[in-house]
Amino acid sequence: MLLKDLSGIYLRPLDIANSKQYNNGWWVDFRQDSPHIKLIYNEKFFTFHMFLEGGNKMANLVEIRWHGRGGQGAKTASLLLADAAFNTGMYVQGFPEYGPERMGAPITAYNRISDERITIHSNIYEPNYVVVVDDSLLDSVPVTKGLKEDGAIIINSTLSPEEIRPKLDGYQGKICTIDARSISIDCLGAYFPNTPMLAAVIKVSGVMDENTFLSDMEGSFKHKFAKKPEVIEGNMNALKRAIQEVKGL
Repeated sequence: MLLKDLSGIYLRPLDIANSKQYNNGWWVDFRQDSPHIKLIYNEKFFTFHMFLEGGNKMANLVEIRWHGRGGQGAKTASLLLADAAFNTGMYVQGFPEYGPERMGAPITAYNRISDERITIHSNIYEPNYVVVVDDSLLDSVPVTKGLKEDGAIIINSTLSPEEIRPKLDGYQGKICTIDARSISIDCLGAYFPNTPMLAAVIKVSGVMDENTFLSDMEGSFKHKFAKKPEVIEGNMNALKRAIQEVKGL
């Protein structure tokens, strides 16, 4: 469901005609045609929230949620993915979840990619794909929450998909793993997991052609690292190797 916060509207349940109890609140129908609009009354805070049911799903929309730790580049990877998809003519969103960000603290970032104009502006609660840049988060963050079982979760880990499945709270969908640490250390000489994880997303999701993605990233790296050609080569090698080494496809 698409949530639009109308918490600035303060009403009492007695103001609602034909209201019915809904869990711990109340709802009321405002329209009978599609999309179906309901107001949810929050008794604790005396506020309403509006939900649109039906007619709010965009065709050909891919939603991706990233989980990482501060300093690992999850936010940067989400923005690079948005840039690359935008350059192919897609409509895109790439944004972090706002909040305190410190080195090592869990962070979340998001992507929406579509061939239609994107009219949704919220965090992503039911992603098609989840990317876990640090597998230690599996013990503390509900990374599969809302994840569609016809999508996939992509995890930076040395474990195989079947070895890691017991850590995923019963998730029955596709699990893909990749050893982003080894790839980045071999290709870049340091641990930058976001580069191989970005390539793994392209491989698993198919949101854009792999060769088009690699060409776009090469152009981006040449612009960013014009005076450091060795960095360009290392990043490109990391991307190419990651595309080949994803497990669980």
